[in-house]
Amino acid sequence: MIKMYKNMSVSEYLDQLAAKIPVPGGGSSSALCAACAAALVSMVVNFTLGKSQYLRYEKRLKDILNRSESIRNDFLRMVDLDAVAYKSHNTKDALSVPFMVSRLCLEGIRLCPFLIKAGNRNLLSDVAVAAVLFEAGFATASYNVKINLKVLNDSNISRKILNEINRNSKTVKRIRIELENKVDKAIRG
Repeated sequence: MIKMYKNMSVSEYLDQLAAKIPVPGGGSSSALCAACAAALVSMVVNFTLGKSQYLRYEKRLKDILNRSESIRNDFLRMVDLDAVAYKSHNTKDALSVPFMVSRLCLEGIRLCPFLIKAGNRNLLSDVAVAAVLFEAGFATASYNVKINLKVLNDSNISRKILNEINRNSKTVKRIRIELENKVDKAIRG
């Protein structure tokens, strides 16, 4: 029986992660890292909505909030799904969960740039942290994808997935770097 990690306290989850047990592991923790990133995006939007200087962005901000909350819930589900996939010894499931985490991290980091111009100015560093966490979630999920591709033994599928991972990795890194530069510039004034 797999425990529901998403319902544990942070302390309990970390105790489980540190223990000499196979799950939770890297896949589950990459989903949790990404969930933290999505939560930060939501926080920035929540602190922005209703402020007079950002009213012209309200519709787009609400769309971002809806999407960040949706992917946050997806990531939380994957905290547990990764453990289930590992325990089931089903390579396709063990591959599909981190692959979905990587795809959602790309989607999540794409929410961040708009918040540099239209988010609460006091929370720009939180936008940068969200981008860094999305990149970390993407990178760690990608490692799990790659290790499972070795077991899959299907060169056509492996090539397609690796091409997507490599392409998306460049996009995630570019967005994170651009965001950090904009945040650094805004902080310096």
